[in-house]
Amino acid sequence: MDFMVVVGILMGVIAVLGGMIVKGANLMVFVNPEALLIIFVGMFAAVINSYPLSDIKRIPGMFKVLFTNRDYNPVATIESIVEMSNIARREGLLALEEPVNQIENEFLKRGLEMVVDGIDAEQIEEIMYTEIEATEERHHAGAGIFKTAGTTSPTLGVLGAVIGLIGALGDLSDVDKLGESISSAFVATLLGIFFGYVIMIPFSSRLARKSAEEIQVMNIALEGVLYIQAGQSPKTIKQKLYSKLEPKLRPEDEE
Repeated sequence: MDFMVVVGILMGVIAVLGGMIVKGANLMVFVNPEALLIIFVGMFAAVINSYPLSDIKRIPGMFKVLFTNRDYNPVATIESIVEMSNIARREGLLALEEPVNQIENEFLKRGLEMVVDGIDAEQIEEIMYTEIEATEERHHAGAGIFKTAGTTSPTLGVLGAVIGLIGALGDLSDVDKLGESISSAFVATLLGIFFGYVIMIPFSSRLARKSAEEIQVMNIALEGVLYIQAGQSPKTIKQKLYSKLEPKLRPEDEE
């Protein structure tokens, strides 16, 4: 569980509710089915108008990614590559057949299996790079869905306020309820801005960040596989791959 996402959501909710309490606003204004209908149905309509059904079906999985703290560990990937290169250097590429099965990184595992099977470097690079591109495109679409919902939400909030004001000002016979009706009309704007800028757009940014971390590990795996097949020394492979990481992640002897 990625508790930082939960903490961020709770902080946003507390900030809004706390501000309203300090200002003396009635929190019961949030019991507003009309505003919720406009915001959530409107956001979903914007998403299904922007993306095909195949992408829409992946939304539950995207929430799982958001709330799961998956560790994309480039250091562990590099160490696995260096370990495999040591075996290949001592015993040959065919000796990797058994130890490759112990690798947890499935992308790296598939690449090394192709090396063991004797597939040439160009084909391995093409296959692995195509998978990286497909993964990146899939992640880009996922982040885009939340960004679309986030950029649409505030505008829907304004639309909800306008609809609420039309209803409030359409009947001025009961002046006592006019202020309450106008206040309720602006709830849609508040909800639209909150869900847009505190929830949806940050979710999009978080998905993009997790995607970048995964793609970085995949690129390291691709290069490591090609280095092993080319017969480069473990020390050279280690230096090349660690040079791609920020200094704080490198071992002291690689800084």
